[in-house]
Amino acid sequence: MSEISRDEVAHLAKLSRLALSEDELTQFASQIEEIVDAVSAVGKVDAAGVEPMSHPHSVNATMRDDVVVPTLTAEQALDQAPAVEENRFVVPQILGGEE
Repeated sequence: MSEISRDEVAHLAKLSRLALSEDELTQFASQIEEIVDAVSAVGKVDAAGVEPMSHPHSVNATMRDDVVVPTLTAEQALDQAPAVEENRFVVPQILGGEE
């Protein structure tokens, strides 16, 4: 595997409009080289016969039973509202006020 050069990192930094010092260029070149080596090691793994998957663990969607339970009546829901009109909450208009 070819080594990532300091000049290649400088070119990428220029394209990305990043101002990097000489020390940062050298440090990032080393770090990028380590990343490339790690990714290439993964590519060398024999995955023949392994089925592709979307999760490392099996995913079972656990659903609960749909049970009907009592809810608030309209009167109970509106009894503490500051303003009610035609059995609805009244709120200030925030969009489309001027035509």
